[in-house]
Amino acid sequence: MAELSKHPVAVITGVGPGLGAALARRFAQGYAVAINARNADYLRALAGEIRASGAAVLEVPADIGDRAQVEAAFKLIREQLGAPDVLVHNAGAGRWGNVLEVSPEDFEATWRVNAYGAFIAAREVVPGMLARGRGAILFTGATAGVKAGAKSAAFGPAKFALRGLAQSMARDLGPKGIHVAWINVDGVIAIPGRTIPNLKPEDLLDPAAIAETYWHLAHQHPSAWTMELEVRPFKEKF
Repeated sequence: MAELSKHPVAVITGVGPGLGAALARRFAQGYAVAINARNADYLRALAGEIRASGAAVLEVPADIGDRAQVEAAFKLIREQLGAPDVLVHNAGAGRWGNVLEVSPEDFEATWRVNAYGAFIAAREVVPGMLARGRGAILFTGATAGVKAGAKSAAFGPAKFALRGLAQSMARDLGPKGIHVAWINVDGVIAIPGRTIPNLKPEDLLDPAAIAETYWHLAHQHPSAWTMELEVRPFKEKF
């Protein structure tokens, strides 16, 4: 793995076949990428694809809502690749329902993936970024983090918490050289093999296009950093 240490390092959490995979592919064009998800088989397949393109990639399967697993994953990343230069917290999950339909266990699990996991992951990368005086931390948000719907009793509060974390970190870390941004993905993301009734391709967000926006955010000039940004299909109502 010594060769990998020559590259700057980007960590992508919550990697699935949609946005997560697109982010991994895009950042692999300039970074050694560490890809995280609970599905080890999927990570292995995606890593093989990325390696075939000549890029450096490390699979780190872990439950982002479990502190011990997250800390172990980042320890492995630092040992195998080096200290991360970019963290993209893309992990997101939740049970949909109102306050009577969502169990307390579902509420906690949703918060753990979306907010607690982001907090733990950030704590793993910030010390190294502070030592270098630079870095980028990008959080995948959702419209539920701006206005929670009737069925967002768990997901909405979790994304609100994530947005609050991003705002606090941006104020603290921005003057120290670390760019923190929160991206509101407002719409349905196109995922290979998935069809959604009544939605045409042009109604959906292209994950590769979203990934380009993340790439831009991670490389903005410090005189013009973006803290919050929205991406949505041109047909989306807002």
